[in-house]
Amino acid sequence: MSRPAPFARAVIAQAVVELRLTTRRGENLLAMIGIPVALLLLFGSAEVQPAPATGSRVEALLPGILALAIIATGSVNLGIATAYERSYGVLKRLGGSPLGRPGLIAAKILAVLVIELILVVVLTTLATVALGWRPSDSTAWPLLVASIGLGTATFAAFGLAMAGALRAEATLLLANVSFLLVLAFGGVLIPVADLPEPMNQLAALLPPAALTEALGLALGNGGGAPQAVLVLAIWAVIAVTLAIRTFRWD
Repeated sequence: MSRPAPFARAVIAQAVVELRLTTRRGENLLAMIGIPVALLLLFGSAEVQPAPATGSRVEALLPGILALAIIATGSVNLGIATAYERSYGVLKRLGGSPLGRPGLIAAKILAVLVIELILVVVLTTLATVALGWRPSDSTAWPLLVASIGLGTATFAAFGLAMAGALRAEATLLLANVSFLLVLAFGGVLIPVADLPEPMNQLAALLPPAALTEALGLALGNGGGAPQAVLVLAIWAVIAVTLAIRTFRWD
């Protein structure tokens, strides 16, 4: 009888399977890739919005678009896909495999990180080639990596929490509604500071706007509030705790 594969190898193998399954979901690819790319090109090049007080349109827009891509990958794609896997009994079977619950969760998060890395490269390359964006001298690369990591933890955990606590249809509805709310109030298209009082103060305390602000702070030329990183870190802890407490496999 052969021994189970080492844990790391098993996680990587399952992550590859997760990535292959993702490429077969056309509607999820549209949310993850098509919508952020379209919004970046439209609002970054056309005078659809008023010009920002400082910097170019793409400098003000890019942090929000990157945040939107992270949210779409973690909360929308992972949440909906996992909810239907649970509904169809796939998770229950995988949970009893040698990979186990920790390995399966690690594989899903690893797949999300790979997709997000590709999205960040695609969006920043597109912004550079098509819209003339350049990183500023004040770009803080470690903070950028930390912001992406915290954003991934937050929204992947929210996706898993929805998938574990709700029916697949309810997860689908909630994920798509929250995606639309992020567009309106997450600082993606409209800066949080431009929202009416007290909506702007409330939005600044929520994870979508905190992620946008943290990415803007890291990029240097996109603005951003220093307290946003702390707010995002707090939400990451809350989201992971919620996912652990609510997630079920059947």
